[in-house]
Amino acid sequence: MSAPGRRSSTFTRLLRHGFTDPSAAERLLGTPELAAVRGNPVLLDALGATADPDLALLGLVRLVEAQDEGERRVFLDTLVSAKPMRDRLLGVLGASEALGDHLARHPRDWHALVMYEAADLHPGIAEFERCLADATDPVSLRVAYRRCLLSIAARDVCGTTDVAQAAAELADLATATLRSALAIAGKAAPEDAAMCRLAVVAMGKCGGHELNYVSDVDVIFVAEAADGADEDKALRAATRLASHLMRICSETNIEGTIWPVDANLRPEGRNGPLVRTLSSHLAYYQRWAKTWEFQALLKARAVAGDLALGEAYVNAVSPLVWQAAERENFVSDVQKMRRRVVDNIPAAQIDRELKLGPGGLRDVEFAVQLLQLVHGRSDATLHKGSTLGALEALSAGGYVGRADAVQLDEAYRFLRSMEHRIQLYRLRRTHLVPQDEAGLRRLGRSLGLRTEPVAEVNRAWRRHASVVRRLHEKIFYRPLLDAVAQLAPGEIRLSPKAAGQRLEALGYADPAAALRHLEALASGVTRKAAIQRTLLPVLLGWFADSADPDAGLLGFRKVSDALGKTPWYLRLLRDEGAAAENLARVLSAGRLAPDLLLRAPEAVALLGDPEGLKPRGRAHLEQEVLAAVGRADGAEAAVAAARGVRRRELFRTAAGDLIGSYGTEESPAEQDPGALVDRVGNALTDLNAATLAGALRAAVRAHWGDRLPTRFAVIGMGRFGGHELGYGSDADVLFVHEPWDGVDEQEAARAANTVVAEMRRLLQLPTSDPPLLIDADLRPEGKSGPMVRTLASYAAYYRRWSLAWESQALLRAEPMAGDADLGRRFVELVDPLRYPKAGLGEDAVREIRRLKARMESERLPRGGDPTLHAKLGRGGLSDVEWTVQLMQMRHGATVPGLRTTRTRDALAAAREADLIAADDAAVLDEAWVLATRVRNAVMLVRGRAGDTFPSDGRELGAVARYLGYEAGHVGDMLDDYRRTTRRARAVVEERFYGAA
Repeated sequence: MSAPGRRSSTFTRLLRHGFTDPSAAERLLGTPELAAVRGNPVLLDALGATADPDLALLGLVRLVEAQDEGERRVFLDTLVSAKPMRDRLLGVLGASEALGDHLARHPRDWHALVMYEAADLHPGIAEFERCLADATDPVSLRVAYRRCLLSIAARDVCGTTDVAQAAAELADLATATLRSALAIAGKAAPEDAAMCRLAVVAMGKCGGHELNYVSDVDVIFVAEAADGADEDKALRAATRLASHLMRICSETNIEGTIWPVDANLRPEGRNGPLVRTLSSHLAYYQRWAKTWEFQALLKARAVAGDLALGEAYVNAVSPLVWQAAERENFVSDVQKMRRRVVDNIPAAQIDRELKLGPGGLRDVEFAVQLLQLVHGRSDATLHKGSTLGALEALSAGGYVGRADAVQLDEAYRFLRSMEHRIQLYRLRRTHLVPQDEAGLRRLGRSLGLRTEPVAEVNRAWRRHASVVRRLHEKIFYRPLLDAVAQLAPGEIRLSPKAAGQRLEALGYADPAAALRHLEALASGVTRKAAIQRTLLPVLLGWFADSADPDAGLLGFRKVSDALGKTPWYLRLLRDEGAAAENLARVLSAGRLAPDLLLRAPEAVALLGDPEGLKPRGRAHLEQEVLAAVGRADGAEAAVAAARGVRRRELFRTAAGDLIGSYGTEESPAEQDPGALVDRVGNALTDLNAATLAGALRAAVRAHWGDRLPTRFAVIGMGRFGGHELGYGSDADVLFVHEPWDGVDEQEAARAANTVVAEMRRLLQLPTSDPPLLIDADLRPEGKSGPMVRTLASYAAYYRRWSLAWESQALLRAEPMAGDADLGRRFVELVDPLRYPKAGLGEDAVREIRRLKARMESERLPRGGDPTLHAKLGRGGLSDVEWTVQLMQMRHGATVPGLRTTRTRDALAAAREADLIAADDAAVLDEAWVLATRVRNAVMLVRGRAGDTFPSDGRELGAVARYLGYEAGHVGDMLDDYRRTTRRARAVVEERFYGAA
């Protein structure tokens, strides 16, 4: 074979083994120094397994060239015969140009990679101290340090250690190096060493046993005078020793540098003295320290010098660290600090920043440290220095979900591995992901990504960064965290006696029963109990911020029992937004919402979704209800399915109303009560309309299959038609039908009446849900008239017999279910009656006023306080509505805005048309909204409808809380209600009774 042919074959083999410059590799393999091993296939295979085969081969050639002939022969024999040594050496040479340079300068250091004893696989501080023992000056210390670093890197790149073990070994090597550097400094100034006790305390990653290959080593120096020495002189001596230690490690000489020693985490930073006594440190921390300084102390560890003094320092500051979360604004300060770090990253680097950028290592570290500091006050298992160790403890204690912890652990390990490999290449302090293809290729291959290393490493990095960012946002900004931080230490883990006293102080009426609930929820060693122990101290406070804390805690126990085996329930409360606070507000606000929740506990998931409490539109609800009805087997099952949807949506509406009224720290109370009233009225109207549509479909299917012999529509009346339903309102309706062409009218009438009867039967089946009662008493002839009429029959009746009150009732007529076209034509039929072109004659106006006065005198409950009856009382709903309706009937034909079924919209239109003064309209609107909210509050609190304020003190307090009053201000609520409705009555007297 010709030379070119042979070259071509070698060239191809080199490409196959991962070389990017086969021509250069051929030349290097052809050097005389490699003649003895050139043809050995194991060498090429080993080179091909490295992160960068070209770099590994170049480093190998330089190492061989640097050796004398005798050493070279031993080295090459070992290289071929000893696979462990070959893999370690070439693995390091292919990953680190800097360590290749070191071996070229110190060619005998390859012996450090020949053999590891079992005990040497994970060396500790003592082993590293022995390796550095012969170093007597800065130069020899650097050489010995790099030799140790060589062995750590070899274990790392070959997978003998994982990233956490490698980081711990690097921290142990740093510890041994600090001790050697201090010994060298002490030998250089024995008088200083004799005069003081100097302790070196490691901080940051070195203190936490998770150091990088190249990183500042953060330290704090603590000193005391030796026996008999003057303190000032001792501190000056200690300062000289500390300064010399820092120079030994930090200054660059012919062997490069080790790493900078950074003492800027000391009190007052670089402006403060380098060395302080223990008492001086404590005085500073107790009086002046900022939040971040306690976070920095989290990883403090005595590493060099006088270890007894260092341990005394750590023990003295430790209580201060675990009290830091009690500082005002602690959580928000830590969060702001993290945001500042991101904001200070240069724009050109933020997408490459592996450590500080969004989704980077700091996101994990800050989240873990914040959780440690908040929960570690009462749980010593969280007192861990390393990020991964603390994350494991947080997961075990239930403070972080298992799945979240696993994902964070995997992501952190991958990102730290990337950081290690990037720094290892040139032993430079950097956290930027390479931009060049060669650097990305080397990085990907070093991480075991060999198929398409550049694309694979980018994908994996972005995937893990995305996970970190998502979980960081979820954990780091968790609202529950701030609430836990604000608890006093004794409130976090309570003894039974302390718990009873706290419950009584918080306002629980039956502390003994409350304590039994706490014990049932939080006793034991299960993960569920652990999470409950985290939640309950905060929940107790939220329950206490209500009129009935006992009911809130009892409801929470019932919901927890119902969902006890559901894995997402406690995780939701711990992790998701304001879910826990929302649940506490809902459970302690009254009976209606908790009763609904206990019948459908899975609805608690709505409380953790920012969109979960927004009402769903009628089209969406009707689609869901009709689909459920269509799947059901039989009419009763169909209506049960429709009721299930209604139950869930009633809870959604009630919960959203309560939370919107009370507000939370995350979502303050809405400022416009009218917006809350409108939202509730619309939501309940849409829900009841969808439920009626489902009942209608079920009734039709039960008797006629898919098609009724007549068109059929349900017309909403009263509050139903006005979109002003309350939680306890009946559904006022009219039923109208029209036979299909060719269908006998009597057959159609029988079908329509059967449908109405079946709908009413189905909706009146016994249930524990709030009832949906159909009231058709507003139909022509009232209770004496037929339940359902044809459109023509309605036309004939209204043309001949219609009374003023019926025209007034029709002001709120609006189609709600059934045949849309028939409903539209019914509206066209009644429009001339409710908005007469000629307005109202004086006789009609007098009749309406007479009916209103009669209703006030006859229907107000005997003995009731007319100043506090929300519907019929002075300035209540009836007053406002009749006043507005009178304006609608008199002017609706000429003012289009008045042609609406909604009271507030009609009032606004009257104001716009100058039919009522703006101030008077505002007074009426305020009174109507307030009275509506009172009725809604009574139903939410008592679980049954009512038009007057409750007489029970707790229930009255709960109504006051719903209306925005603080505890103890029930009297203010009643006074404000009377004042508001008195002003409204004055307007009614003028506009309704006195209007011309």
